[in-house]
Amino acid sequence: MSEEELNARHAEKMRKKKAARDKIMATKTIEKGLLIVHTGKGKGKSTAGFGMVFRSLGHGHKVAVVQFVKGRIETGERMALDRFSDLVTIKRMGEGFTWETQDRQRDIDAARQAWEAAKEMIRSREYRLILCDELNIVLRYDYLPIDEVVAFLRDEKPEDVHVVITGRNAKDELIEIADLVTEMTQIKHPFRSGVKPQEGIEF
Repeated sequence: MSEEELNARHAEKMRKKKAARDKIMATKTIEKGLLIVHTGKGKGKSTAGFGMVFRSLGHGHKVAVVQFVKGRIETGERMALDRFSDLVTIKRMGEGFTWETQDRQRDIDAARQAWEAAKEMIRSREYRLILCDELNIVLRYDYLPIDEVVAFLRDEKPEDVHVVITGRNAKDELIEIADLVTEMTQIKHPFRSGVKPQEGIEF
């Protein structure tokens, strides 16, 4: 078979693929704000959430970030987002990782303040996307009632607002109402080989 015939065959194959893809896409007509959950033991949950934040910024959307746990840590994503101060609101509400603290009530109070701030921003419709970073962690430790969180996201989240929730051990009730759930699976991690957290990778 000549090169021209091969190219023609390839072009026809690609045309058919595109036609099939276009046909499928034509059936997707619903536009809505999504509830997105990134969970699992693998690295990358917050990273994926912040990736969506930057993607929204690329389209000129206003976004908000509520950090439920990592409030004490100066992160690369925070420093980068400071450059978009006209489009981004960031609330660092966390008191640090729960296994580093001995005051459960303080953690509960911090989680409550962060959740109230998140609800206010979600209700406001001022933001296209709100990232609730590590909300799954505070839900795992029962610092907030899962029923309350699920009821709000199911019944009060505006239809055109995206909410992204990160953290391992997502509750089944949250997974049930989410539109998109991704589980990060850990295969290898340098921490297990004695490598300390690296700037630009972990924070």
